[in-house]
Amino acid sequence: MWFAAALLALPCPAGAQALRPYAIVGDAIPESLTTTRGDVARGRALVIDRSNTCILCHNGPFPEVKFQGDLAPSLAGSGSRWSEGQLRLRLVDASRLNAATIMPSYYRVEGLNRVGPAWRDKPILSAEQIEDIVAYLATLR
Repeated sequence: MWFAAALLALPCPAGAQALRPYAIVGDAIPESLTTTRGDVARGRALVIDRSNTCILCHNGPFPEVKFQGDLAPSLAGSGSRWSEGQLRLRLVDASRLNAATIMPSYYRVEGLNRVGPAWRDKPILSAEQIEDIVAYLATLR
């Protein structure tokens, strides 16, 4: 129940925009959701910003952040464990890999349950934000 409350406290999600098409190949989305590479600095800022929920469940090499999560795997070494495509799928829709995951689908709008009115038909993160986070997580080796 606390997780749902945390999501309700988040700022308004990425704008009401059409999701960009992507193809899942195995356990990854190999192609970028955008035409440009993500920005590592913006990606790090998104990861440690509590309003995006990453740090609520995950911990990692973020010495300036107190009270990091311990419900999900550490983000330390993410770039060594997963390819950019694998990271991308985990952000876009982790339920494709584990139907029982507690990780939100950050770039999915259909087939979701218990979605607040402010979030309906809108992804939590934009395609650009997904790519920024992928770029940052890929540097964690």
